[in-house]
Amino acid sequence: MDEKELLKERFKSAVSSTVKAISGNFELDIKFGSGTSSKENSLNLPEIASLKKMQDFTNLRAFADSEALKIKYTNKKIYVDNEPSGAMSKALYAIAEKIRYEKLGSDKLKGVKNNIVQCYENKFKNKKIDEIKTESDVPITDAFELYLRSHFFKIKQGPVAKKVLSYWKDLFDKNLKQKLKELDKLVENQSKFSQLISDIINNLDFEDQNSREKEQKQESIDEDSSQSEQSESENSFSQKQEQEQNDDPTFRIYENSSETSSENDGENQKEFEGDQSLYRDNKKNMLKEKYKVFTNKYDEIREAEELDDEEEILRLRKSLDQQLTSLQSLVTKLANKLQRQLLAKQNRSWEFDLEEGMLDSSKLSRVIIDPFHPLSYKMEKEIEFKDTIVTLLIDNSGSMRGRPISVAAICADILSRTLERCSVKVEILGFTTKNWKGGKSREKWNLENKPSNPGRLNDLRHIIYKSADKPWRQSKKNLGLMLKEGLLKENIDGEALLWAFKRIAIRKEERKILMVISDGAPVDDSTLSVNSGDYLEKHLKQTVKWIEENSNVEILAVGIGHDVTRYYKKAIKIADAQELGDVMINQLSKLFSEKNNKTTH
Repeated sequence: MDEKELLKERFKSAVSSTVKAISGNFELDIKFGSGTSSKENSLNLPEIASLKKMQDFTNLRAFADSEALKIKYTNKKIYVDNEPSGAMSKALYAIAEKIRYEKLGSDKLKGVKNNIVQCYENKFKNKKIDEIKTESDVPITDAFELYLRSHFFKIKQGPVAKKVLSYWKDLFDKNLKQKLKELDKLVENQSKFSQLISDIINNLDFEDQNSREKEQKQESIDEDSSQSEQSESENSFSQKQEQEQNDDPTFRIYENSSETSSENDGENQKEFEGDQSLYRDNKKNMLKEKYKVFTNKYDEIREAEELDDEEEILRLRKSLDQQLTSLQSLVTKLANKLQRQLLAKQNRSWEFDLEEGMLDSSKLSRVIIDPFHPLSYKMEKEIEFKDTIVTLLIDNSGSMRGRPISVAAICADILSRTLERCSVKVEILGFTTKNWKGGKSREKWNLENKPSNPGRLNDLRHIIYKSADKPWRQSKKNLGLMLKEGLLKENIDGEALLWAFKRIAIRKEERKILMVISDGAPVDDSTLSVNSGDYLEKHLKQTVKWIEENSNVEILAVGIGHDVTRYYKKAIKIADAQELGDVMINQLSKLFSEKNNKTTH
């Protein structure tokens, strides 16, 4: 063992011992890097080999300290009992609890406090103030954490931190400021702290923030709105199309289009707003309940490389590569297994005992004895397998942040390489929203006096990470963008599924497989706040049912930490994101095996 390896092992040992001591659990099974433990009493920490800078080591120590404090101070039952509903509320609740147990540990251990504070300050050192241009660039989760940490840990607010907080400060001051002293007193009482923070989060009015700013801008918004309405009236077709989308209870799926995935994916927003050829497939397509879209004016389909500059894209890809080192060995083994299975099916296969074709050398003796024997020939079978396309549709919602989205990106990366070697086309898509709280769609709804039951009320963002006709080598840098801070927001699964279906439906390949990777139910707080609580779920179920019953596209879903079998016929649940590679590859392998068995019988 060389000196570097020895230092790494010593560092691992020191971190492991510290975690056990802080948590008070000396039986804790601590692993670094890849591999999931079947033991309940286990903890996974990042791989040491991926750490390059001093701040990486600081961040690892802070992460380890935080996890140890969570084990020591968080009662899971109390946490669950007080957890609010809604994806955004749950995310804020988790942040508050994290700060609570970190505060407890920091008050007792100075070294832990230094690690946690330094780690959080590093987060803003890496941000550029120029990247924060609008409210949509600042997730409420980041601002909420900064607001609470600034109070509990006295975090220094530099120019970037101040700008991040400025968009949300009025909202937090109104709802939180007077409660901070009370929260201080309840830090050691998880039950009362959780009850109070849950009530605060439930009372947060996401629409009420920056009220003064909105008043100042109201005049200009009204002006822009009137101009927009004028322009819409001039374009009678687009206005009619939007009205049809609101009123028509049928599924509308794009008809055959002249576009190819590789050439025209860049014409993103035209797919929402341009001259579209639509078809309706008789009464089978009818939804039992209307699904409406308030406006699709602000929706967009973006190529991944358009979402950031080249330098940032390469940095994110490098970050993904560093994480890939810890999982690559595991997933690559599985990928190689899949490749061997697929290539084996592509080996030459023959039909024997035919009356014509190539002479079968194994029957030479028969031919010599009886030259006129009619069944001495063979013919190569057609390889049906190659004519296949796989679409990976990945949930890019805020709840996927962290390990789930990293593993999803890694698996997509490795899987696309593997299938490409086997002559299988792969498309990688992501879906999220442009904003929290409804964005411009919500603003328009407010300006139109908040009509009841508006339907979907947020701005969609669909992302093309890799089109089917583009080689992996040309698209690999895009996959790192899933790690981009601020990209992951809400998830409206039904419309994303229709979009992915439209893209795969017009492909010429005979076999079409659509794999959805998600961590639960569709959630958009803006939409659900003005419609029924199961509005998006119903649409997803109806969409899946229609595709499964009326198309040749095979849908397979993988739920991370949540059961998605209530939406999809073919679905599997995994407990941890690190199981994703195994499940994706094994499920695909099963699908190909099923196809092979059908063709042989």
